[in-house]
Amino acid sequence: NNKSSVCSWVGIECDADQSSVHSLRLPGAGLVGPIPPQTLGRLSQLRVLSLRSNRLSGEIPSDFSNLTLLRSLYLQNNAFSGGFPAGVTPLARLTRLDLSSNNFTGPIPFAVNNWTRLTGLFLENNAFSGPLPSISAKLVDFNASNNRLNGSIPRNLQRFSAAAFAGNLGLCGGPLPPFQPIHKKSKKLSTAAIVLISVGAVLALLILLLLLFCCLRRKQRQQQQQQSPKPPKPVPGAAARSVPVDAAGTSSSKDDITGGSADVERNKLVFFDGGVYSFDLEDLLRASAEVLGKGSVGTSYKAVLEDGTTVVVKRLKDVVVTKKEFEMQMEVLGKVRHDNVVPFRAFYFSRDEKLLVSEYVAAGSLSALLHGSPVNLRLRGNR
Repeated sequence: NNKSSVCSWVGIECDADQSSVHSLRLPGAGLVGPIPPQTLGRLSQLRVLSLRSNRLSGEIPSDFSNLTLLRSLYLQNNAFSGGFPAGVTPLARLTRLDLSSNNFTGPIPFAVNNWTRLTGLFLENNAFSGPLPSISAKLVDFNASNNRLNGSIPRNLQRFSAAAFAGNLGLCGGPLPPFQPIHKKSKKLSTAAIVLISVGAVLALLILLLLLFCCLRRKQRQQQQQQSPKPPKPVPGAAARSVPVDAAGTSSSKDDITGGSADVERNKLVFFDGGVYSFDLEDLLRASAEVLGKGSVGTSYKAVLEDGTTVVVKRLKDVVVTKKEFEMQMEVLGKVRHDNVVPFRAFYFSRDEKLLVSEYVAAGSLSALLHGSPVNLRLRGNR
């Protein structure tokens, strides 16, 4: 309001003749944002400025250097940022300065030593770094806690309590121990970290060597199995006995049961627990095959081996699974035990062929008893 005197505004005090602003106090007034330049810096007769507990931000304008008569400056509890206010350092008449609880960074300039009248300085809860300058010997109140200061505490500041320097991990001397415990703890942690890393590297190397050894042993066993003419007797486990397939001996039965897939030459016949058979996949493929029936999941064959053993081979169709998934399902089927269910004895997996081997029931199946026996289709005989 241009018609009213500035000296009548809230928070403003003027000198006796009402010609200039002497004091500006607006604490907790809800002020937001930066202080524009060429505003407060024009109040050249200002003695007291209090803007504490607002939401002011940004850097302090450099034209604060014009406030040469300023004695008390209260800017705490705002969001000011940037380095130590350059516009404040020339103010040699300052007696109280409070910059606490802001976002100031960088070093505290040694120019503050020129504040010979300073009695109170509050810098806590910022991010000031570097060493502490000596500052005025007239200080009565001082706090620089919770910053990033380092180095030795100047002699004329050592009369203040340790709380005035707390939270600065790099400070030492004065009321603080010569070497702060935090530093020792940090050094021990670093040593411990090095030890842990070394132990971890050794363990990782041992595990790597163990895995390499296991791979070599597994490869040797596979080579021994491929060179063995007959597989070992069945032992417990879904993969109790597996026999490598020789490339020779392809017969009509092999073509009928497997469709002539070349993958059979690279895979094995796996027996379930309780298997009493001693044949391998090559014996099975040389057997005479007879179609027992066809279903939605495949065709069943009656296979008579050379030693007279008779089994049923079911050739699955349209089964697209990984080897691991197939083996997991086979382990479940191999554990089924019921008086009315013919147990499975072995299985075979390749990319193109999946076979299930079960015992042969001479009396026929439930389907044959209900619907009559189908006409047996004699496949080609032995080679």
